[in-house]
Amino acid sequence: MEKQHLVEIANTAMPFGKYKGRMLIDLPEPYLLWFARGGEFPAGHLGELLQLTLAIKIEGLEGLVKPLKRQP
Repeated sequence: MEKQHLVEIANTAMPFGKYKGRMLIDLPEPYLLWFARGGEFPAGHLGELLQLTLAIKIEGLEGLVKPLKRQP
C-alpha cells in the first residue's frame, strides 16, 4: 500500500450508487462488504481503491487515512 493510495482513498468521491459523492474512506463497511461478497468490485483503479478501503476498515486503520482529507 502506497501513501498515494491512502491520499486517494481520503479524497476520492464515490462516483455512483447509493453513496455517490461520499469520500471512499467514509463509505460504510457493510456497503464495501456487499461488493466483496458478490465479487463485484468495479474494474480498474476504483475497484482497487475500494478493496483497499475495505481492508483499512476491517483492520481499524481509518485513523491513518482521515487526517489526509483535504479541507474544503
